[in-house]
Amino acid sequence: MDYIQLNCRLPGNGAPLGEILIARLAEIGFESFEEIPEGIAAYIPARDFSFELLDQHSVKQDFQDVQFTIVKIAGQNWNAVWESNFNPVTISGKCHIRAPFHPPAPAGMIDLVIEPKMSFGTAHHETTALIIEQLLHMELAGKSLLDMGSGTAILAILASKIGANPITAIDNDEWAFHNAIENVERNKTDNISVYYGDASQLGDQPYEIILANINRNILMADMAAYVNCLIAGGILIMSGFYLSDLDAISRQAEKLGLIADGYAEKNNWVAACFHMPLCPEDSKK
Repeated sequence: MDYIQLNCRLPGNGAPLGEILIARLAEIGFESFEEIPEGIAAYIPARDFSFELLDQHSVKQDFQDVQFTIVKIAGQNWNAVWESNFNPVTISGKCHIRAPFHPPAPAGMIDLVIEPKMSFGTAHHETTALIIEQLLHMELAGKSLLDMGSGTAILAILASKIGANPITAIDNDEWAFHNAIENVERNKTDNISVYYGDASQLGDQPYEIILANINRNILMADMAAYVNCLIAGGILIMSGFYLSDLDAISRQAEKLGLIADGYAEKNNWVAACFHMPLCPEDSKK
Protein backbone atom coordinates (compact mmCIF):
# COMPACT_ATOMS: atom_id res chain seq x y z
CA MET A 1 0.00 0.00 0.00
CA ASP A 2 1.30 3.47 -0.89
CA TYR A 3 1.25 6.27 1.67
CA ILE A 4 1.28 10.05 1.53
CA GLN A 5 3.72 11.86 3.79
CA LEU A 6 2.53 15.38 4.57
CA ASN A 7 5.44 17.51 5.79
CA CYS A 8 4.32 20.45 7.91
CA ARG A 9 6.88 23.21 8.42
CA LEU A 10 5.97 25.05 11.64
CA PRO A 11 6.91 28.67 12.37
CA GLY A 12 9.32 29.41 15.23
CA ASN A 13 8.66 27.33 18.35
CA GLY A 14 5.75 25.48 16.84
CA ALA A 15 5.28 22.77 19.49
CA PRO A 16 1.85 23.95 20.74
CA LEU A 17 0.68 24.62 17.19
CA GLY A 18 1.98 21.21 16.15
CA GLU A 19 -0.12 19.44 18.77
CA ILE A 20 -3.26 21.22 17.57
CA LEU A 21 -2.42 20.43 13.95
CA ILE A 22 -1.83 16.74 14.74
CA ALA A 23 -5.24 16.53 16.41
CA ARG A 24 -6.90 18.09 13.36
CA LEU A 25 -5.11 15.82 10.90
CA ALA A 26 -5.96 12.74 12.98
CA GLU A 27 -9.64 13.68 12.71
CA ILE A 28 -9.52 13.63 8.91
CA GLY A 29 -7.75 10.30 8.48
CA PHE A 30 -4.01 10.73 9.06
CA GLU A 31 -2.82 7.64 10.93
CA SER A 32 0.62 8.39 12.34
CA PHE A 33 2.95 11.28 13.02
CA GLU A 34 6.61 11.92 13.70
CA GLU A 35 8.74 14.91 14.57
CA ILE A 36 11.03 16.17 11.82
CA PRO A 37 13.56 19.03 12.00
CA GLU A 38 11.19 21.57 10.47
CA GLY A 39 8.05 20.45 12.28
CA ILE A 40 5.97 17.29 11.90
CA ALA A 41 5.34 14.64 9.25
CA ALA A 42 1.88 13.07 8.99
CA TYR A 43 1.04 9.84 7.16
CA ILE A 44 -2.15 8.72 5.46
CA PRO A 45 -2.88 5.88 2.98
CA ALA A 46 -2.64 7.26 -0.55
CA ARG A 47 -6.09 5.84 -1.31
CA ASP A 48 -7.59 8.11 1.39
CA PHE A 49 -5.83 11.28 0.27
CA SER A 50 -6.74 13.88 -2.31
CA PHE A 51 -5.25 17.30 -2.92
CA GLU A 52 -8.58 18.82 -1.90
CA LEU A 53 -8.66 17.07 1.49
CA LEU A 54 -6.87 19.84 3.38
CA ASP A 55 -9.04 22.53 1.78
CA GLN A 56 -12.28 20.63 2.40
CA HIS A 57 -11.54 20.56 6.13
CA SER A 58 -10.15 24.12 6.26
CA VAL A 59 -6.72 22.92 7.38
CA LYS A 60 -4.78 25.30 5.17
CA GLN A 61 -7.14 28.13 6.05
CA ASP A 62 -6.84 27.56 9.82
CA PHE A 63 -3.07 26.98 9.74
CA GLN A 64 -1.93 29.72 7.37
CA ASP A 65 1.51 29.99 8.99
CA VAL A 66 2.27 26.32 8.25
CA GLN A 67 3.94 25.31 4.99
CA PHE A 68 2.68 21.97 3.63
CA THR A 69 4.53 19.73 1.20
CA ILE A 70 3.53 16.27 0.03
CA VAL A 71 5.67 13.20 -0.67
CA LYS A 72 4.36 9.89 -2.01
CA ILE A 73 5.92 6.84 -0.35
CA ALA A 74 5.74 3.55 -2.21
CA GLY A 75 4.79 0.53 -0.11
CA GLN A 76 8.18 -1.12 -0.51
CA ASN A 77 10.04 2.02 0.54
CA TRP A 78 7.70 2.47 3.50
CA ASN A 79 8.52 -1.02 4.72
CA ALA A 80 12.22 -0.26 4.49
CA VAL A 81 11.74 2.86 6.60
CA TRP A 82 9.92 0.86 9.29
CA GLU A 83 12.55 -1.87 9.39
CA SER A 84 15.55 0.45 9.36
CA ASN A 85 14.18 2.40 12.34
CA PHE A 86 12.90 -0.55 14.35
CA ASN A 87 15.14 -0.94 17.38
CA PRO A 88 14.30 -3.30 20.26
CA VAL A 89 12.13 -1.89 23.04
CA THR A 90 11.90 -3.00 26.66
CA ILE A 91 8.78 -2.10 28.65
CA SER A 92 8.72 -2.01 32.47
CA GLY A 93 11.75 -4.30 32.59
CA LYS A 94 9.43 -7.24 31.81
CA CYS A 95 8.66 -7.26 28.10
CA HIS A 96 11.16 -7.08 25.23
CA ILE A 97 9.90 -6.31 21.73
CA ARG A 98 12.25 -7.00 18.83
CA ALA A 99 12.37 -7.84 15.14
CA PRO A 100 13.40 -11.29 13.88
CA PHE A 101 16.86 -9.94 13.00
CA HIS A 102 17.55 -8.85 16.62
CA PRO A 103 19.02 -11.16 19.29
CA PRO A 104 16.60 -12.81 21.77
CA ALA A 105 15.34 -11.02 24.86
CA PRO A 106 17.39 -11.14 28.06
CA ALA A 107 16.61 -14.09 30.31
CA GLY A 108 13.45 -13.73 32.35
CA MET A 109 11.73 -11.27 30.01
CA ILE A 110 8.71 -11.87 27.78
CA ASP A 111 10.12 -12.06 24.26
CA LEU A 112 7.90 -10.63 21.51
CA VAL A 113 9.17 -11.03 17.96
CA ILE A 114 7.41 -8.53 15.73
CA GLU A 115 8.01 -8.02 12.01
CA PRO A 116 6.49 -4.54 11.72
CA LYS A 117 6.41 -4.04 7.96
CA MET A 118 4.08 -1.03 7.72
CA SER A 119 1.56 -2.08 10.36
CA PHE A 120 1.01 -0.04 13.51
CA GLY A 121 2.29 -1.59 16.71
CA THR A 122 5.96 -1.86 17.62
CA ALA A 123 5.85 -0.29 21.12
CA HIS A 124 7.75 2.72 19.81
CA HIS A 125 4.52 4.70 19.78
CA GLU A 126 3.30 5.96 23.14
CA THR A 127 -0.17 4.43 22.87
CA THR A 128 1.13 0.90 22.29
CA ALA A 129 3.65 1.27 25.11
CA LEU A 130 0.97 2.59 27.48
CA ILE A 131 -1.32 -0.40 26.90
CA ILE A 132 1.57 -2.83 27.22
CA GLU A 133 2.41 -1.32 30.61
CA GLN A 134 -1.19 -1.83 31.73
CA LEU A 135 -1.34 -5.42 30.47
CA LEU A 136 1.85 -6.29 32.33
CA HIS A 137 0.15 -5.38 35.61
CA MET A 138 -3.12 -7.22 34.93
CA GLU A 139 -4.25 -10.74 35.77
CA LEU A 140 -5.11 -12.15 32.35
CA ALA A 141 -4.84 -15.91 32.87
CA GLY A 142 -7.78 -17.68 31.22
CA LYS A 143 -9.57 -14.45 30.30
CA SER A 144 -11.12 -13.88 26.89
CA LEU A 145 -9.73 -10.83 25.10
CA LEU A 146 -10.56 -8.76 22.03
CA ASP A 147 -7.91 -6.57 20.36
CA MET A 148 -9.57 -4.01 18.05
CA GLY A 149 -7.34 -2.22 15.56
CA SER A 150 -4.74 -4.89 16.24
CA GLY A 151 -2.09 -3.75 13.73
CA THR A 152 0.91 -6.05 14.11
CA ALA A 153 -1.07 -7.98 16.79
CA ILE A 154 1.58 -7.05 19.36
CA LEU A 155 -0.99 -6.53 22.14
CA ALA A 156 -2.85 -9.75 21.37
CA ILE A 157 0.44 -11.68 21.31
CA LEU A 158 1.56 -10.21 24.64
CA ALA A 159 -1.83 -11.01 26.18
CA SER A 160 -1.50 -14.60 24.97
CA LYS A 161 1.96 -14.96 26.49
CA ILE A 162 0.61 -13.62 29.80
CA GLY A 163 -2.19 -16.18 29.74
CA ALA A 164 -5.29 -14.66 28.12
CA ASN A 165 -7.38 -17.20 26.22
CA PRO A 166 -9.13 -17.17 23.78
CA ILE A 167 -8.11 -14.03 21.89
CA THR A 168 -9.59 -12.27 18.88
CA ALA A 169 -7.62 -9.67 16.87
CA ILE A 170 -9.35 -7.47 14.27
CA ASP A 171 -8.00 -4.82 11.88
CA ASN A 172 -9.58 -3.16 8.85
CA ASP A 173 -6.27 -2.74 7.01
CA GLU A 174 -5.52 -5.69 4.73
CA TRP A 175 -1.77 -5.32 5.10
CA ALA A 176 -2.06 -5.28 8.90
CA PHE A 177 -4.36 -8.33 8.76
CA HIS A 178 -1.76 -10.41 6.90
CA ASN A 179 1.07 -9.02 9.02
CA ALA A 180 -0.80 -9.97 12.20
CA ILE A 181 -1.24 -13.55 10.99
CA GLU A 182 2.51 -13.76 10.31
CA ASN A 183 3.39 -12.41 13.76
CA VAL A 184 0.95 -14.74 15.51
CA GLU A 185 2.57 -17.70 13.78
CA ARG A 186 6.07 -16.38 14.48
CA ASN A 187 5.34 -16.15 18.22
CA LYS A 188 3.54 -19.51 18.34
CA THR A 189 0.45 -17.92 19.89
CA ASP A 190 -2.08 -20.11 18.12
CA ASN A 191 -4.92 -19.21 20.48
CA ILE A 192 -5.29 -15.87 18.63
CA SER A 193 -7.89 -15.68 15.85
CA VAL A 194 -7.14 -12.84 13.40
CA TYR A 195 -9.91 -11.24 11.32
CA TYR A 196 -10.04 -8.62 8.58
CA GLY A 197 -12.75 -6.05 9.29
CA ASP A 198 -14.04 -3.52 11.78
CA ALA A 199 -16.55 -3.25 14.62
CA SER A 200 -19.40 -4.19 12.28
CA GLN A 201 -18.08 -7.76 12.57
CA LEU A 202 -18.76 -7.85 16.28
CA GLY A 203 -21.89 -9.59 17.43
CA ASP A 204 -22.64 -10.33 21.04
CA GLN A 205 -19.73 -12.69 21.67
CA PRO A 206 -18.66 -11.86 25.23
CA TYR A 207 -15.17 -10.74 26.22
CA GLU A 208 -13.65 -10.10 29.61
CA ILE A 209 -11.01 -7.71 28.28
CA ILE A 210 -11.28 -5.42 25.25
CA LEU A 211 -8.39 -3.36 23.89
CA ALA A 212 -9.03 -0.61 21.33
CA ASN A 213 -5.97 1.34 20.22
CA ILE A 214 -7.31 3.29 17.25
CA ASN A 215 -8.21 7.00 17.19
CA ARG A 216 -10.79 9.26 18.78
CA ASN A 217 -13.28 9.26 15.92
CA ILE A 218 -13.43 5.49 15.55
CA LEU A 219 -13.51 4.98 19.31
CA MET A 220 -16.47 7.33 19.64
CA ALA A 221 -18.29 5.71 16.71
CA ASP A 222 -17.67 2.10 17.77
CA MET A 223 -17.66 2.26 21.56
CA ALA A 224 -21.24 1.01 21.83
CA ALA A 225 -20.26 -2.10 19.84
CA TYR A 226 -17.39 -2.74 22.25
CA VAL A 227 -19.65 -2.31 25.27
CA ASN A 228 -22.16 -4.73 23.77
CA CYS A 229 -19.47 -7.41 23.87
CA LEU A 230 -18.15 -6.61 27.36
CA ILE A 231 -19.27 -8.86 30.20
CA ALA A 232 -20.24 -7.55 33.64
CA GLY A 233 -17.00 -6.76 35.43
CA GLY A 234 -15.14 -6.69 32.10
CA ILE A 235 -12.45 -4.13 31.30
CA LEU A 236 -12.20 -1.83 28.28
CA ILE A 237 -8.88 -0.09 27.63
CA MET A 238 -8.89 2.58 24.94
CA SER A 239 -6.00 4.52 23.46
CA GLY A 240 -4.97 6.33 20.31
CA PHE A 241 -6.16 9.77 21.38
CA TYR A 242 -4.83 12.89 23.08
CA LEU A 243 -5.29 14.13 26.61
CA SER A 244 -7.56 16.88 25.25
CA ASP A 245 -9.91 14.15 23.99
CA LEU A 246 -10.18 12.33 27.31
CA ASP A 247 -13.28 14.21 28.52
CA ALA A 248 -15.23 13.35 25.37
CA ILE A 249 -14.15 9.71 25.50
CA SER A 250 -15.05 9.47 29.19
CA ARG A 251 -18.46 11.08 28.75
CA GLN A 252 -19.32 8.66 25.97
CA ALA A 253 -18.15 5.71 28.09
CA GLU A 254 -20.22 6.84 31.06
CA LYS A 255 -23.34 7.21 28.86
CA LEU A 256 -22.84 3.60 27.86
CA GLY A 257 -22.73 2.50 31.49
CA LEU A 258 -18.97 2.16 32.00
CA ILE A 259 -17.05 3.22 35.11
CA ALA A 260 -13.74 5.06 34.73
CA ASP A 261 -10.74 3.41 36.38
CA GLY A 262 -8.15 6.04 35.57
CA TYR A 263 -5.74 6.71 32.75
CA ALA A 264 -2.06 6.91 31.91
CA GLU A 265 -0.49 9.66 29.80
CA LYS A 266 2.74 9.87 27.83
CA ASN A 267 3.73 12.84 25.65
CA ASN A 268 0.07 13.93 25.55
CA TRP A 269 -1.13 10.48 24.37
CA VAL A 270 -3.55 8.66 26.68
CA ALA A 271 -4.62 5.12 27.53
CA ALA A 272 -7.83 5.11 29.57
CA CYS A 273 -9.30 2.16 31.46
CA PHE A 274 -13.02 1.53 32.13
CA HIS A 275 -15.02 -1.39 33.50
CA MET A 276 -18.56 -2.67 33.20
CA PRO A 277 -20.30 -2.68 36.60
CA LEU A 278 -21.02 -6.05 38.18
CA CYS A 279 -24.24 -4.72 39.68
CA PRO A 280 -26.23 -1.45 39.96
CA GLU A 281 -24.54 -0.63 43.27
CA ASP A 282 -21.14 -0.76 41.57
CA SER A 283 -22.21 1.88 39.04
CA LYS A 284 -22.91 4.34 41.86
CA LYS A 285 -19.39 4.15 43.31
